[in-house]
Amino acid sequence: MTRIVAESGFTPRYAFMTMMSAGIAILGLLLSSPAVVIGAMLISPLMGPILGLGFSLALFDFAELRRSVVAFGAGSVLAVLFTAAIVTVSPLQAPTAEILARTRPNLFDLLVALFAALAGTFAIIRGRGETIVGVAIATALMPPLAVVGYGLATRNIPVLTGSAALFGANFVTIALAATALARLYGFGHFLSARQSWMQTVVLILAFIGMSIPLAFSLGQIASEALTANQVRSYLSERFGPGSRVTQLDLDFSRTPLSVRSVVIAPRDRAVGGRMLDAELEKRLGRPLLVQVDQILLNPNAGAGAEQEALARANAAAATGDDVSAEVSHVVEVAAGVAPEAVTLDREHRRVTAAAAALPGAPLAAYWTLERRASAAADGWTVELVPPLLPMPAIAFEDNNDRLDEPGRRAVLVSVWAARRWNVRALGVPGLPAGAPPERPTLNQRRALAVAALLRENGVSAVPAQGGGQSFALSPALAGS
Repeated sequence: MTRIVAESGFTPRYAFMTMMSAGIAILGLLLSSPAVVIGAMLISPLMGPILGLGFSLALFDFAELRRSVVAFGAGSVLAVLFTAAIVTVSPLQAPTAEILARTRPNLFDLLVALFAALAGTFAIIRGRGETIVGVAIATALMPPLAVVGYGLATRNIPVLTGSAALFGANFVTIALAATALARLYGFGHFLSARQSWMQTVVLILAFIGMSIPLAFSLGQIASEALTANQVRSYLSERFGPGSRVTQLDLDFSRTPLSVRSVVIAPRDRAVGGRMLDAELEKRLGRPLLVQVDQILLNPNAGAGAEQEALARANAAAATGDDVSAEVSHVVEVAAGVAPEAVTLDREHRRVTAAAAALPGAPLAAYWTLERRASAAADGWTVELVPPLLPMPAIAFEDNNDRLDEPGRRAVLVSVWAARRWNVRALGVPGLPAGAPPERPTLNQRRALAVAALLRENGVSAVPAQGGGQSFALSPALAGS
């Protein structure tokens, strides 16, 4: 107990070694290097205060309990702030597999912490192997603590809360396991029967309380892994032995489940998208949103063609990641529609959606929404199909046949709407049929000016009834 008390307090050495260990851990996580993460564990001093906490609980020593809690809490705060500072200035901020692995605590994580605590406490009591078991305990604590700092720096709430939950579960498990083993070896023998029973009940309830949600999380992870294996197996069977599933992403947070995959296959094994959807839904027994990018090769294609296809598959994966998801979300918001109503063409980097009707909104409002969405979706072509609404009025000043800026804008909005509706010609009120007369009237001159602007933008103009100082265009069949 003397050794534990000596190493459980907050000292300058403890603070420095905690920060250095956290710094090495976050660099290893950002580099996705398990070897570097393990190296951070070799210098971590977290075992001292947490075992001090466990033994103080066994002895009902509240002075030592406060001392250990202060040391552990201060060290944890320093580690989080130091790792957050490193991530903030780091050029590498993308979540790696090592980081994501510490954002979903489950029952296995609790068992790792439990076994590490039992080994560490046993080594301390028997006076041997403290360094090795200190590494084991730090393995359960320092990486999730570093990921908390990462989540704080990147403002990634799911990562922050998930890693904080893992850190908290491991911390409580190690402290309580140390308490249990300390009592087993006779520490606190002077406590009354009532105090001993109180300790026992608290330990049992704490382990059960943590085990239930973590067991549920483990079951969910196992179910997701099984579903991913089923999807991969189906795609491999459906496209044949000469195919390769180069990417498979399942988004379990969406309802229905979203499946995104890239498959390289022989050209004669091409499968229709609707058929894939129906067959995969039948196999899994649940509704799905399926996006399978098929990269097809000729039967006599050589190794070079396969390498080129693999590069295309990687490019498809790159355009199908968070960037396309962000673009899709931008268009969802602009169009006011559900995610499944947005069509993504990743190969041509085009996204299309039919906009929901906005009460009282004119056609120009949808044109503005598309322009704003296009500005937000850099590198993508956004096409927002507006509802069938009247085209904007084209106004002229008195005795003037020139289009001013508002008039030109009204014509351009009409052209945009015609293209989104797949209309190839617009009716222009007052437009002369056939060749323009030698001395056209004012209304005819206005109509001819509008028709010229339409032709400049690739839309045909046909005569329509009406005309005057202000008129609107109307959809028409080409040549009518």
